[in-house]
Amino acid sequence: MLRLLSLLQTHRYWPGSELAGRLDVSPRTLRRDVDRLRDLGYPVDASRGVAGGYQLQAGAAVPPLLLDDDEAVAIAVGLRTSAVAGFEETSVRALAKVIQLLPPRLRRRIDALRAVTAPGAFGGGPTLDAAVLTTLAMACRGEERLRFEYTPREGSSSTRYVEPHHLVPIGRRWYLVAWDLDRGDWRSFRVDRMAAPELTGARFRPRDIPGGDPAAWLRSRMSKIPARYDVSVVLQTPAASLRAFVGQYGAVDELTDTSCRMHMNTDDLGWPVMVLGVMGVPFTVESPAELRDSIRTTAETLLRGATTAPEAA
Repeated sequence: MLRLLSLLQTHRYWPGSELAGRLDVSPRTLRRDVDRLRDLGYPVDASRGVAGGYQLQAGAAVPPLLLDDDEAVAIAVGLRTSAVAGFEETSVRALAKVIQLLPPRLRRRIDALRAVTAPGAFGGGPTLDAAVLTTLAMACRGEERLRFEYTPREGSSSTRYVEPHHLVPIGRRWYLVAWDLDRGDWRSFRVDRMAAPELTGARFRPRDIPGGDPAAWLRSRMSKIPARYDVSVVLQTPAASLRAFVGQYGAVDELTDTSCRMHMNTDDLGWPVMVLGVMGVPFTVESPAELRDSIRTTAETLLRGATTAPEAA
């Protein structure tokens, strides 16, 4: 019964023969188990005929979590906030499950709350649409082909048609790892560069990603892409203090007990400038020269704002 429920929550629609095959039971046993789920409060729709199948209904209730409307909305909004902030990949997977079972009236409440809510993103990461993340997560979980508009780093926007495999958060960005049907190869797509993702309804059997680990595959590809800036700065602070702040966004090498060197490969100098400003310790920029210019410009802007007296009312 748990396996059946898990499979029903994975896809929006299961052909009866395929679902029975996955469970290794007869169609008669499957029908009996579906009836048991209905008795427990799970709204399972069934269609008869040669192409008949089963679908976990969204709309009537939220069993068996036994949540009232306010609790269901609070959970979904909380998951959306954590997903947008990029805190946990788990949030996106959980959000896809919750949204799939919410009735329309609760989805409208959540959309209304999202429209007037401005989530805070630490570290200057790109703004993400939680609805886009939810659509991508559902496509990955449901093994359903996806169509979307994509604007690459260089070049014009184009329509992409893919078999989505996995959502991977790295640094301050989210990526979709997918098999590109038009190019016949694995590709990664930055979520903040995607627009209008659409579930096509076409199911597929997932391919095996090289190496078996989507995150490792993505990191390997990214390591071969040259970043715009190779940042190297010596700071007069213990390495442990800087590592605790920088985290996975840079490498820190200990020089002495009270000094260290920070390395970053980045396309945006705003992040290293912020790190240096927040740390508030003496430092020496080794490279690139553009970082010195960016620090100087930021410092002058802050200084002007701090010294300019407000005009009298």
